[in-house]
Amino acid sequence: MNPHPDLTSAVIRGIGWLYLLLFAMNIFWTGRAIKGRHSLGEVGAWAVYSALLAMIGFAHVTGGSGPTHFLIRMPLALKTIIDSGAKPEIYFTLSIALFAAVVWLREQLVKPTVAWLILNGMILFMTLSLTDYDFRQIVGKPDNVPIVSMLFIVGFFTWLYFKRAVENDQRIAAGRPLLEQEDNDKVLVWPDLVYTEMICMVIVTAVLVVWGIVLQAPLEEPASSVRTPNPSKAPWYFLGLQEMLVYYDPWMAGVVLPSMILVGLMALPYIDFNKKGNGYYTFNQRKFSILTFMFGFLPLWIGLIILGTFLRGPNWNFFGIYELWDVHKLVVLNNVNLSEYFWGWLGQPLPVAPAGSGPGWQVVMILYREWLGLVLVAGYLFVLPMVMAMTIFRNFFMRMGFIRYMVFANLVLFMACLPIKMILRWTVNLKYIVAIPEWFFNI
Repeated sequence: MNPHPDLTSAVIRGIGWLYLLLFAMNIFWTGRAIKGRHSLGEVGAWAVYSALLAMIGFAHVTGGSGPTHFLIRMPLALKTIIDSGAKPEIYFTLSIALFAAVVWLREQLVKPTVAWLILNGMILFMTLSLTDYDFRQIVGKPDNVPIVSMLFIVGFFTWLYFKRAVENDQRIAAGRPLLEQEDNDKVLVWPDLVYTEMICMVIVTAVLVVWGIVLQAPLEEPASSVRTPNPSKAPWYFLGLQEMLVYYDPWMAGVVLPSMILVGLMALPYIDFNKKGNGYYTFNQRKFSILTFMFGFLPLWIGLIILGTFLRGPNWNFFGIYELWDVHKLVVLNNVNLSEYFWGWLGQPLPVAPAGSGPGWQVVMILYREWLGLVLVAGYLFVLPMVMAMTIFRNFFMRMGFIRYMVFANLVLFMACLPIKMILRWTVNLKYIVAIPEWFFNI
């Protein structure tokens, strides 16, 4: 008897209810198309699609065929292709490409029909993926269920922002009033706001009660110093920081970068000189600020949470979403410091102070060993901002002044140092640009 079956009768019935939920959603959408007087062809297409979902759903729920003969499952060839993209460099490249596509095609993506098709595609992909045993073990883990729902919530609110921003940008271009100016009726805190908050509170409480009853709490055995989980993961909201620890020392990933993020968020109102876009949604009037924030939030934060949750497995190795988390998987890596690359390229050993040397000479030799990395870091933080001030950020420098511009430039460069270090680790196995373990100082 297979202990890890891709499909069982219970799984088939559960997937059937998902198909029926999607059927109900598309019945509503078909009614919306009829009410909106859409073309007969469009209404007919949604009706046929809904009927097909209903038939598939009822076949899952009421079917009596054995799981071994069930045909509606994720094709093996497609699973192989998707798993082959589980390499970190491919995943990160695709996430950047997806982010760029969302921004570039925002005017098409905010159309209701296009957005509805994307939502259907996401749900169908997940439904078909649930026919794989290993995928179910990942997304069905109680710790990970909220993260799956978070992906849909983040996608919805990102779409909602772009929808209102695109509409406002079109209104500005046409000389029409903004959405916020047309819909600016004021209401009283009591009773309008308080009633709304109370209703939301009751609904959220009910959802949490049902959630707590249906989904078992992810409690494990008592902690033991001789037996740690593999993989040992932080809570989902710290998975981004845990992923940073792969590329930076704890002082950098756990202290400096998070502090720069917090300080940067607090400093934004004081260094931003753009007066447009306050109090209303827009994209065209605040492109740089919005792109910078969304790049830091979506690919670099949400993307790292997804990576740490679904792709990091035992021994912190990368696994495909349909791949068995094998604890015996061994990935051989030889991460090398920049100084080792440099002195090895020159055909010389790493400079080391002679035995019995004083502290001063040891400091000199350490700095001599790591001079290239120190120069690169100093140039990145102090020279590169000036180069940017004379080129791509010339307008920013002229309007901000020296101090505000340097704060702004270093915040941008600190955000960029994470993807830069990730790419260097994945491509050339670069461990540290500056490696001074004698002082517990590595970058």
